[in-house]
Amino acid sequence: MLTADPVATRPGFAISAVSCRSDHTRWSAPEVRADYRVVLVRRGRFRRTAGGAPADIDTALGYVGVPGEEESFAHPAGGDTCTSISVAPHLWRSLAGDVAEPTAQTLYTDPKLDLAHRRLLAAGRSEDIDYALAEELVGLLSTAIGRTVAGRTLVGDAAAERDRSLVAAAREAIAEADPAAGTLFGLAESLGVSPYRLSRAFPRHLGVSVTHYRHRVRIGQALDRLEAGETSISTLAAELGYADQAHLTRTVRQHLGHTPTALRRLLSPEPGLRR
Repeated sequence: MLTADPVATRPGFAISAVSCRSDHTRWSAPEVRADYRVVLVRRGRFRRTAGGAPADIDTALGYVGVPGEEESFAHPAGGDTCTSISVAPHLWRSLAGDVAEPTAQTLYTDPKLDLAHRRLLAAGRSEDIDYALAEELVGLLSTAIGRTVAGRTLVGDAAAERDRSLVAAAREAIAEADPAAGTLFGLAESLGVSPYRLSRAFPRHLGVSVTHYRHRVRIGQALDRLEAGETSISTLAAELGYADQAHLTRTVRQHLGHTPTALRRLLSPEPGLRR
């Protein structure tokens, strides 16, 4: 029996936690998918064949699938649990460049990629799907593409001056609450670059991730509102684009060590309300 629980879904990608409880040595009926896929194993192992080439997939060896590819599976060792990342062709090409098709079907999961996998799942448990998870995703995908796609990719090919201008444009969009800046992918598309390039440009020029920078801007806006006397934390969270009041509270506490309610007291002009 196969079950797939969604971790995160957005236009361009879908991440699922897939559990299989099958226990058989025979190959399954062939199936064809229309997406690019990166599949990493969390527990267990199984076999996969595509293009007549069988492979043993486990926690140290994932696989990459391509649109139109015919694949079959066998589970001689019992069940397994995997993370399946479905990637739309336009997103895949934005990271892989002109040579989009992988030349290798399997993907060695070294400790760094294993950690990236775990960080992706951790980000999936947060409410910040459109930035925190998106940044982890493009980092993981760039690693997978770099190891399986032959030829030059888009990773690291932007000139420093162009990236500086890119960061400036992204900062303005975030500060002005441009609707396109609501998600990392939307912001990158509006600026005409890949999400990976935008994600990597920020640390090079500012020393922080685009997610961290966006939090900085929104927390500053929250402090301005609290200082001006905002009394509804839930309204503040909604208007600043947080998932809910709890998400805003956790984020502010993580960055400042205080909840918004405590900060409101600290920023109050009335001495009796300060502590």
